[in-house]
Order: sequence, then C-alpha cells, then structure tokens
Amino acid sequence: MYEYIGVIHVHSVFSDGSGRVEDIGEIASEAGLDYLLLTDHNTLRALNEGYEKWYGKCLLLVGCEINDKENKNHLLAFGINETFSTRLSAKEYVRKVKDFGGIGFLAHPHEKRNHMKEHPPYPWTEWDIEDFTGIEIWNHMSEWMENLTEETKYQAFIHPLRTISTPPYETIEIWDKLNLKRKVVGIGGVDAHAHKYNILGFLEVEIFPYKVLFKSIRTHVLLKEKLIISEDSDALNKSKWQIYNALKHGSCFVANDYHADSKGFRFFAEADGILYEQGDSINSGNKIKLFVKLPARNAEIRFIRNGDTISVFNDIECSLEIIDPGVYRVEIYLEKKAWIFSNHIRIKV
Repeated sequence: MYEYIGVIHVHSVFSDGSGRVEDIGEIASEAGLDYLLLTDHNTLRALNEGYEKWYGKCLLLVGCEINDKENKNHLLAFGINETFSTRLSAKEYVRKVKDFGGIGFLAHPHEKRNHMKEHPPYPWTEWDIEDFTGIEIWNHMSEWMENLTEETKYQAFIHPLRTISTPPYETIEIWDKLNLKRKVVGIGGVDAHAHKYNILGFLEVEIFPYKVLFKSIRTHVLLKEKLIISEDSDALNKSKWQIYNALKHGSCFVANDYHADSKGFRFFAEADGILYEQGDSINSGNKIKLFVKLPARNAEIRFIRNGDTISVFNDIECSLEIIDPGVYRVEIYLEKKAWIFSNHIRIKV
C-alpha cells in the first residue's frame, strides 16, 4: 500500500475563505501534503477555472460544500461537475451526488455552540438519509470554536493547535452505529478559512493561517498504486479517482499530526494467509487476527468492536485474535490525547 497524506475541507476566496486557490495549493505543497480537497460553499468555480491540478507534489482537487435553505445539513461533495440549488432538501442533494457518481461526507454533523451569535452552528439533522458515503468525524474549526471561552480565548488564539483534543463523542457514537448497518467512512477536516479579524479596532490578525491548519487534522489514504505526478489530463483524472475511490472504500485513517507524525500507521487483518485493510470485509472464520503497527513510538491502542472498547494495549505494535463477527476499528491515544482513528474492518457472519 502507498500512503498519501492530505487535508480535507478548505475554503478559498471563491466562497468565505481569504486565500486564492493558487496560493492555497502552493502552501499545501510547501507543507508536505500529497493532496488537498477544496470545498467552497455551493460553487465549483475553482474546477471550472482550471485550478484542479498539481501544485508541486500536491494534488489539489475541487469539491464543494452544499447546504439546505436553512444553512444546515452541510455535505462535502466530490467527484461531481455541477452544483445544486440550496432550495433542494438534504435528501435530494445527497441523492444527486450519488447519482452523479460522486461521493459525499456529512460535515461537522454535531456542531454545537450558543456563545457566538455571529457564528451559529451548522449541524446535520436529517439522519434518516442513507445515500451519503461517510462522515467528517473530526473537524478542527468546529472543536476550536466550541471550546472557545473568555477564559481560554487568549491561549486559543496564540496556540490554535494545542486546544484540539478529540472528536465529538456523539459523532463517533453514531458513526459506529451506522456501520452496524452499512459501511460509513470516517474522514477528518480542518474547515480552513484563514479568517481575518480586527483586534482593538485597528489591528488585523489572521486567525488560523492555512499553513497552520494544514499541520493538524489530516486524512491519510492508502492506495494500491502510486500516484503519477503529471499535467496530462488522463493521468490527473486517474490520480483524482485513486484518491476518491480510497475515500469511498474506507482505505484511510484520520490523525491529528500536530501531536506526532502518523505516517506509517497500519491497521489490518489476516485470515487464512490473506491480508485485509481498512474498508475491507472478511467472512468470519476460525483464525482471524487484527494487527496494529505504530510509527516509531509507543501509544495507547484501543480495539473497538461495534462501538465498544474490547481491548487496550500500550505498545508500538500488537495483535488481537478475533472470534466474534462485527465492525472493528482502533483508536490511538498519545499521552492521553486523541491521535489516530482508523476506519472499520468488517467481519461478517
């Protein structure tokens, strides 16, 4: 498997971000990212104007963030060539993304805050819908804003990466429950805008520059073939769908790389001499083992089955023999801070 590190959920001047797309692409390349998914609100202007391309060694792909008329039920949509009216219901645009061959992820589904009237929450409310691909299980900006208080605001502004601790419990819980019915992929997002604020009425400060947020919540994809860096349109399209198909399958994991570099993390299963990766399904048998390998250091490894912790290790690698069918994933904590969240491996009856 070839590992590629990316950042998902980024806004530019084409919606409510402050950065030009070409500058965002260059910053992502300088930050060492392999891919970046742009998600301006209800527009694919960056796609139509030719900004979907390689910036150095970083592939910038253009999706969009769709919402309903109440500005709720935000969906990160990729692999589509047109946007949809905000007059449509969430059920309608989620279905359209799927029908158009795209993939869609619920954005900041449990966002909640009531202390910032100028920045209300935008939660997901239509949980009876089943046509989405996955969920943004960890959103940097949502967590940061929710934790912002008068007591913590100065530290939060000075050290915007340190205050991010863990994905919302409600999101992880419903993610596991949905996976009992069908595959629902988990991704991470930064929700980068690089907003600028006036302090004391005359000093303009940029909150969360892109280069800062690009160091935090990342989604690592695992591919069976290398990406080819080429300006050729066919090669570019192939690379794009390698990434999108990995996200669709669940061949990916979410990590807060500010805590430590997670490149090299692996969670996989072995059954009858065959290896299975995240997103895969296995027919239950007598000899199934789950394996975890961490990059370079010990951490707390939690094995999760159907949403419940079944075993905990503190090591750099470990294995667990499995008897019962279910949906399995792992969470990794580094010095009591959430670090890595895998996608599920399904063991079927």
